[in-house]
Amino acid sequence: MSAATSSTPSSSSGSAAVLSVPPQQPLMATYEQPWVEKYRPHSLDDVVGNDETLSRLRSIADDGNCPNLILCGPPGTGKTSSVHALARGLLGPEGYKSGVLELNASDARGIDVVRTRIKMFAQNRASVPAGRHKFVILDEADSMTGAAQQALRRTMEIYSNTTRFALACNISTKIIEPIQSRAAILRFGRLTDGQILKRVLHVCDAEGVPHTEDGLEAVVFTAEGDMRNALNNLQSTHAGFGSVCAVNVYKVCDAPHPAAIRAALDACAAGKTGEACVGIKKLFDAGYGCADIVGTMFRVCKGHEAMSESVKLEFLREVGFAHMRIADGCTTLLQLLGLVARLSRRAEEARTKK
Repeated sequence: MSAATSSTPSSSSGSAAVLSVPPQQPLMATYEQPWVEKYRPHSLDDVVGNDETLSRLRSIADDGNCPNLILCGPPGTGKTSSVHALARGLLGPEGYKSGVLELNASDARGIDVVRTRIKMFAQNRASVPAGRHKFVILDEADSMTGAAQQALRRTMEIYSNTTRFALACNISTKIIEPIQSRAAILRFGRLTDGQILKRVLHVCDAEGVPHTEDGLEAVVFTAEGDMRNALNNLQSTHAGFGSVCAVNVYKVCDAPHPAAIRAALDACAAGKTGEACVGIKKLFDAGYGCADIVGTMFRVCKGHEAMSESVKLEFLREVGFAHMRIADGCTTLLQLLGLVARLSRRAEEARTKK
């Protein structure tokens, strides 16, 4: 009995020791801000590329009298960032918060949005500096319906004393003529490889991203003049593999390696049609689409330094015709092998002319 009673405290103390251990906290997932937003420029001096267009925007910011704007160009060239930087420079930090309305016209593009949200914003008062106007920024404005654009035209006329409109679009001809005549059109072009590389190096240094030279070349090559695409590919490669090298970048982008495409083009130029067919078939069997293979072939051929200009022009012509047929739906291996045969024939004709 005494033994039983003596064993009771020890067992209770043991259970108390077990219960005193704090429960483990569940691991919380950490979400990193996209680098596209983290390194988005906040002033016109930070925007990369398109110097002539940016100089016009700087003159508008210095003058203070901003017209209605239409910013057109390919995606990822800084259209939206530029107009936000312009509004921030004209209105200041406080006026920017209350005096800017941004709408993505791809989502809200109906006539009701123009009649309600945009009209209400134009009617309301905002604390903006004296002599300055409120801003309505419509991104992807070429997706707006015709009726919404007609309603927007009338709204731009009525509230021209208090509000300025900035429309960002990819194709300016999809904006109706009455709006085009009421706005200054600014055109943005694709960024050069050097401009993208400089910005990518800045982000790599700021984030401490381990990288190789061929990795940065791959990021620039896959971006195709699109800064947003470059930063997204850089962040995805860093998050997935840690280091940025060419192999990892092409894995993330799921694009054919330019070295394999270049080897096939060199084989065609040398008359080795069978070797080129084997290389192209290997890419096709790996799961790459015909459009990706032909698109990469076009860019590699255009930048091929060792190829003569006459042969390069013939190659680009044949690749362009093949791309057109593939875009029409002929996405088969036969199209790719036929392209290889035609390239080899063009190279042979160029050799015989010499």
